[in-house]
Amino acid sequence: MTDEHTMNRRALIKGLMGAGAAGAGLSLGGCTQSEPPTYGNLLRMGDWLTYKAQRLLIPKAGLVREYDRSQISSIMAIGSTDPANQNGPFYSSEFGDAYAKLRQNDFADWRLIVEGAVRRPASFSLADLQALTRRTQITKHTCEEGWSAIAEWTGVPLRTVLEMVGIQPAARYVQLYAYDAVAEGIDMIDALHPQTILAYGMNGQMIPQGHGAPLRARVETQLGYKSIKFLRRIVVTEKFESLDKLSGLGAGFSWFAGI
Repeated sequence: MTDEHTMNRRALIKGLMGAGAAGAGLSLGGCTQSEPPTYGNLLRMGDWLTYKAQRLLIPKAGLVREYDRSQISSIMAIGSTDPANQNGPFYSSEFGDAYAKLRQNDFADWRLIVEGAVRRPASFSLADLQALTRRTQITKHTCEEGWSAIAEWTGVPLRTVLEMVGIQPAARYVQLYAYDAVAEGIDMIDALHPQTILAYGMNGQMIPQGHGAPLRARVETQLGYKSIKFLRRIVVTEKFESLDKLSGLGAGFSWFAGI
C-alpha cells in the first residue's frame, strides 16, 4: 500500500469521525468537491459520506463483474412501466403522449437531445447511435427492491456520445431525463466509465418497451434505479442540480447508489 493511499484513508477516517460535530458544515479532509450532493439537507449527508468513501477507496475505472450467456436470467426483472399509460405512476402529460406517438412509428422519429455544458449540442436518432462503436456486456441489474436479474445489454458508451458533443472542461455532472417523468444524475466519473452505456439492445434483440425502449441508460456501477429507461434528453452541467421532484429521491432514494 502506498504512502499516498494511507494518507487518503487517514483523511477519510478523520472526516468521518468529525461528521457528527460538523453538521451541515461537514467536510472531508483532502476532498476538493465544493458542492456535495446534499443540497443543504442534513438527512442527505449520508449520500455525501458514501460518495466520498467510495470514490476514495474504489478504483474509478474498476469494472463490475460480467457474466456468461448461460447465466442470463430466464425471468427478467419486473417493475416496468408504460410512459404512455395515463393511469401509470410516472405518467407525464407533457411527455407520455409524445412517447405514444413515437412508439406508433417504431421510434423512427425519436431523437436523443444532448445539451448543456457542451461545445456542440446535438440530437441523435436511434440509427445514429447504432452506427457508432458499440459495446455488449452481460451484467447484473441489482435492484434495491429485489428485482435483480442478469441480462445482456448492447449500446453505445455514454463517453462516446459526450466526446462527440465536446463536454466543457468544467463539466462535472450528467443529468438523464426520460419520457416517464423520471430523471437521474451521475457524476462525470460514472458518465465516462467504460461500462456506462446507452443501451438499445437486450439479450440479442432491440430493447422491448417494458424495459425502456427505445433507449435506456446502463450505469453498472450503481444500483438499478440509476439505469433509467425511456431516455429522451441528456444535460451536462457544471454544478450539482437536485432532481428530487422527478427522480423519486424524495421517497428515500439516494443520489449516489454505488455498488
